[in-house]
Amino acid sequence: MDSFPPSEAVKRLEQLGISPDIVQHIRERHEQQTIRVKELEEPHAVVLGNRDTWYTGPHAKDKCWPAIVDLLHKDGWPQEPTIRSLDDSSTRVVSLLNHPKEKSFSTRGLVVGYVQSGKTTNFTSVMAKAADRGYKLFIVLAGIHNGLRRQTQARLVQQLVEPNPSMWSQLTGLDKDFTPQENPASYFGKSNKTHVLCVVKKNASVLRKLANWLEKASTYLEDCPALIIDDEADQATVATPSINPLILSIMSRLPRSAYVGYTASPFANLLIDPSAEDLYPKDFVVNLPQPAGHFGTEVLFGRYALDGEDPEHVDDGYDMIRSVPKDDVPAVRPKTRADVEGFEPHITDTLRRAIEYFWLVTAARRVRGTGNPHNTMLIHTSVNTAVHNSFKAPLEILRRRAAQSLENPDYLSGLRALWDMETARVPAEEFGETKVPFDELVPQLPEVFDSCRVIMDNSSSEDRLDYENGPVVAIAVGGNTLSRGLTLEGLSVSYFVRSVSAYDTLLQMGRWFGFRKGYADLPRTWMTDELAEWFRHLATVETEMRRDIDIFMTEDENPLTFAVRLRTHPSLRVTAAAKMRDAVVAASSYGGQRVQTHYFHTNAEWLRGNIDAARTLVAAAASNARRVEERAAEGRFVFRDVPHDFVLDFLSSYRFHKKSPENDAKLIGNYIRKRVTAGSLRRWNVAIVGNPVGKGEDFTFAPHVTVGRNTRARLAPQNPDPDFADIKTLMSRRDAVVDLTGDTGKLTEKEIKEERRKQLPDTGLLVLYPIDKVSEPIPTKTARAPLDAEEHVIGVGLVFPKPENDSTVKSYISADLSNVSVEIEEDDYSLVDGEDA
Repeated sequence: MDSFPPSEAVKRLEQLGISPDIVQHIRERHEQQTIRVKELEEPHAVVLGNRDTWYTGPHAKDKCWPAIVDLLHKDGWPQEPTIRSLDDSSTRVVSLLNHPKEKSFSTRGLVVGYVQSGKTTNFTSVMAKAADRGYKLFIVLAGIHNGLRRQTQARLVQQLVEPNPSMWSQLTGLDKDFTPQENPASYFGKSNKTHVLCVVKKNASVLRKLANWLEKASTYLEDCPALIIDDEADQATVATPSINPLILSIMSRLPRSAYVGYTASPFANLLIDPSAEDLYPKDFVVNLPQPAGHFGTEVLFGRYALDGEDPEHVDDGYDMIRSVPKDDVPAVRPKTRADVEGFEPHITDTLRRAIEYFWLVTAARRVRGTGNPHNTMLIHTSVNTAVHNSFKAPLEILRRRAAQSLENPDYLSGLRALWDMETARVPAEEFGETKVPFDELVPQLPEVFDSCRVIMDNSSSEDRLDYENGPVVAIAVGGNTLSRGLTLEGLSVSYFVRSVSAYDTLLQMGRWFGFRKGYADLPRTWMTDELAEWFRHLATVETEMRRDIDIFMTEDENPLTFAVRLRTHPSLRVTAAAKMRDAVVAASSYGGQRVQTHYFHTNAEWLRGNIDAARTLVAAAASNARRVEERAAEGRFVFRDVPHDFVLDFLSSYRFHKKSPENDAKLIGNYIRKRVTAGSLRRWNVAIVGNPVGKGEDFTFAPHVTVGRNTRARLAPQNPDPDFADIKTLMSRRDAVVDLTGDTGKLTEKEIKEERRKQLPDTGLLVLYPIDKVSEPIPTKTARAPLDAEEHVIGVGLVFPKPENDSTVKSYISADLSNVSVEIEEDDYSLVDGEDA
């Protein structure tokens, strides 16, 4: 049935004289199969209109997809759930393409994956299935660097071409980007039934040659269905003066073309103006599931609770991030561009420890003898190639001295202490592994030192990471060539202090995401505490963005009418400024949401100001509430129906930490005023949540209003800012229903919102938390440290009822839909406009 578009297939069956009953039976069976594809549990998709789901999955006669399955089985991939999940997700993407025999089409879609999560395997599977159904030309835009282009070409040749060599022609090779061929007819003429593969860099010179060559071949392209895969689709594609128009130019020369972007950081793509003639994914957005065993942002860094989540159920992440002191940064990265010339890095104690740990991991992995045979460490301090090259000599000296010190008992004692500390902090047993004793890995160290290469992998160096000629042990120093899609095989240790300005750049720099089979307990990343906090924020943005896509999928939205919100950060842009020209402040509503503090200063003056603000509010609430409920056994008070003026006064005097853009007192106050004008939020319930009194740890807000203090330990950076604390978790689900009546203990988040709408549709809730200034963590919480504030801390939570109609004032950005009828280092994109090397 899927050999032709559905309507055409029915016509052909009727023309062949097939009886109406049989045709109807075939049609119903096909529709059942399409419903199965549309209703796959994963992946989720937002789709424009009623696109025909013509593709219903592989056939027995297929050649390309079965060849991939065979290769994956040989590589040890399990059928369940891994290959089945890949089969489902690639089937869903192909089902959203146009049928190759339609007369003309120009599809635009986006597939959102995770960094280092198998996106290449996914789009290779999509290409295989599309080839099995008749797509002929496959153009893969493989980043802006030769390394990624070559790696992608090799993968596609291995998985598509070599299993079926008679079915494929190649316009590019391992070491050869596109060069015009003499005779287009030999590729696209009717006598040539092979599929055509072309893997190119996003380089203006290369793409211009390709566009011109396709123009000369236009006579043959009327019957040439083409699939364009844009790997790392947010890089160089969006809002670039050369690459973007050239991609559109290539598409204009292909009457039947589908453009599908793949990226783990779709921030720029989702901010394109949907009304413009551009590459906005107007037809579909697919949200790939996170594969089992994948190390992602949230797994490593933790994240903050989203609206409607119970913070107690949000993990802090693995204890694998190590802190680089701020004072170390000038030793490994020039402060300004003017300082680059003559810069000489210093191997700090932190960097030395990271490198020594890498050598120990390499030795331990040799003892285990499982998993990826390669071992790589990444050092990324700057985008500047001169800075990379300056590391060569000091790293070589460190390696030689380490090898010479193996007979020194003091040196071995230091390595033993490092290994025992790291393996104690992250027990191997938690990952199904067994700790390698230090004495067993020591015999491996001489060979580790001898085989370890120091590689400067950048655009000015001849050095390259080559994983094709036997096991590699390498310390790779680089920048852009080591990011964006390129897989660093066996990456176990990263040292990262690169200064970054945007979400997408930051996320793509994280080469430590991915799969770590056989050594999931061993990876570590050294970075500054500020960068770790940025990644934690980014994990929250990522999760929220994916949740938005899933929500829009269930609300009958399409890519032209939905706008994924991207939460803002005071120190980071969402993407490069040029890519945000079509963005608007989305200003999501506070209606139906919880807002809570988790960042605090720890100095006494700032904290006392907030204590004064809280005591003033409680005194006013005690005097003006219509009813006061004291729950001594729980350490709680509820002051009901407090006039909103007192809440606004409190918000004007309480100071939120500047790192919390969602806790903007001005925005919240304006929102409350707008709602008051509309007849809502005129009354508030003010609650105090503490512990029962009498344990010597009490806090008094006002006469006869005393509760026991809460304990909220801070996240534990190794080099803490003495005037900053991030407690991450403040408000529990139980706290959010403190003013509701009835049995609320087992309500879900959705049920809580509904119950609030029933009981208190126009009443806001403000919760005050007195937090003990010491707040020792529970011993099992290894990622936590004592709060150690100079004064007790006042936490604040706000719960807003969801009204029928709402104003929008919370700080997000999204694509502008108004025209739709329904010291920082920047990325260097000079390579995209230069002549191809």
